[in-house]
Amino acid sequence: MALRSQGGSLLSAILVLTLAFNVSCTLASPTIGNKINSVTFLSPEFVLEPGSVENRFYYNIDFPRGHVGLKSLRAEVIDGAGKPIPLHETYLHHWVVAKYYQRQDMADNNGDQKIQQADYIFGGNSGICQGTILRQYFGLGSETRKTDTHIPDPYAIEIGNPAEIPEGYEEKWMLNVHAIDTRGAVDRLGCTECRCDLYNVTVDEYGGVYTCGTRWNGIDWDCGIIPVKVFIFDVTDTGKRLNVSIGSSPEIGCQVEYDVEPCSTGDAVSDGCIDVQKTSLTIPVGGHVIYGVAHQHTGGIGSTLYGEDGRVICNSEPIYGQGKDAGDEAGYVVGMSTCYPEPGSIQITAGENLVLESNYSSTQKHTGVMGVFYILVADRTPNPMNFLHSPIHIHEKIKVSKFALAVVSLLGLTVVGAGLRHRQKKGERRRRL
Repeated sequence: MALRSQGGSLLSAILVLTLAFNVSCTLASPTIGNKINSVTFLSPEFVLEPGSVENRFYYNIDFPRGHVGLKSLRAEVIDGAGKPIPLHETYLHHWVVAKYYQRQDMADNNGDQKIQQADYIFGGNSGICQGTILRQYFGLGSETRKTDTHIPDPYAIEIGNPAEIPEGYEEKWMLNVHAIDTRGAVDRLGCTECRCDLYNVTVDEYGGVYTCGTRWNGIDWDCGIIPVKVFIFDVTDTGKRLNVSIGSSPEIGCQVEYDVEPCSTGDAVSDGCIDVQKTSLTIPVGGHVIYGVAHQHTGGIGSTLYGEDGRVICNSEPIYGQGKDAGDEAGYVVGMSTCYPEPGSIQITAGENLVLESNYSSTQKHTGVMGVFYILVADRTPNPMNFLHSPIHIHEKIKVSKFALAVVSLLGLTVVGAGLRHRQKKGERRRRL
């Protein structure tokens, strides 16, 4: 990567996750809004220097244990002093959290070591991509700070259900973080799009990583919660599958990323230099959509998920920064608008053919862009006789209060979920994600 002189400075970072959940209840009192607890988890620390890349998988991360309903998740990238790190210094390409099951007689893997597949079972979401592709439960990128992730009452993502854990195994969680240090980069966009010709270092060449402190307590699944299924769709999905395929190829399944070629003069006149990608997807189960959001990179101008009859299920558009501060970095996607349909207003039927469309500006070339769409689907709506819900709407922008930002900056990624367990990190002050 071509760099301007930076004096060899090192940076470190930590990821903060926020979950919401509630304690056990009686059937006569299913309202859960006043029972939400918050807990903060810090990712393992990593250290970057200008031009270096972090892309590691951390297994057996600290995460809520027990039968829990997750209500929201927020993330922040901070340094050792708890200060948010702007995208023009450390670009957060993505972070994802995925579930797996580990044999109970296995020693814990508490770091970024590779796991032996024979001793583990991957526990993916309800999505339709092949193998382990896009099967995470949570994950965002540069848009993390201004994308709403809360799940409205009485819904939640259910984890730790004993009935779903294979006999002889226990539920574990994995974190993947991909961050790029672009300080001093001549071509920042090219670096954030991972253009191979700009890199002369490997992922593991720089950086020291160790586990940072996390806190949590277990809680019981609430009898008033309605579980939701997590679906992640990909605009590059060809629809073709192999029975044993766990990878990708130009012909099989979800490719995850694609390139946008620059438009010609004729294209500028005919379509305004907009690259449009579409794919048809079949959802295996039906239900009520209660949340939706897209994931796009720089150059994205919006994505829409349509039903078989052409109705709009959700439209999600990027929010671009206008300044220099963390959360408002000019030229970067700092948030995505989200959809919160009124319960029961958007329904999908099992086997319905959906259409996903992803639009990017093609005034210049973009490499490695994504057109991913998350939706949460519930198999039923709340009973109006014993549950009062507030109006739900589309969030065009998420404004973070100074108090909330301060909490996230100091604590890292807060998991709104189960309680707390704290292990205090000792050692040298470093930048954390």
